[in-house]
Amino acid sequence: MMNPLWGNLAGAITVVLMAVFIGIWFWAWRARHRSVFDRMARLPMQDGSECAQHDEGDRR
Repeated sequence: MMNPLWGNLAGAITVVLMAVFIGIWFWAWRARHRSVFDRMARLPMQDGSECAQHDEGDRR
């Protein structure tokens, strides 16, 4: 037979994990992240030479 405390602990962990998920979701959808995500979304369509050129520009 399980202790009733385990049910409360499992519920608390579920609530904490849900809050963490929602927090990460809000962080990722902030307007200031849009330019970074747009640039990352275009990476698969770029040629290898363009990627190397762009990466060198980010390092400076």
